[in-house]
Amino acid sequence: MQLGEIIANLFAAVLLICVVALVFFAGGRPLWPDREAKMVILLPPDAMATGSVRALAHVRLPDAFDTRLVQPRPQSR
Repeated sequence: MQLGEIIANLFAAVLLICVVALVFFAGGRPLWPDREAKMVILLPPDAMATGSVRALAHVRLPDAFDTRLVQPRPQSR
């Protein structure tokens, strides 16, 4: 191999590296983007926000109720 061919191959390699770097910078994004985990942090439920009552195990409902006070379900169109 002659000295001229070595210099030409070196110049071609540097030019190729510059073109690839220019494509990355001009594109703004890498070809293989980083994979990011989408994490959700679950906080414990707030007793006041959920309306839960710790003192009562169950709610006492009335034995009977007046059906005249109940309104019919609205019809969906």
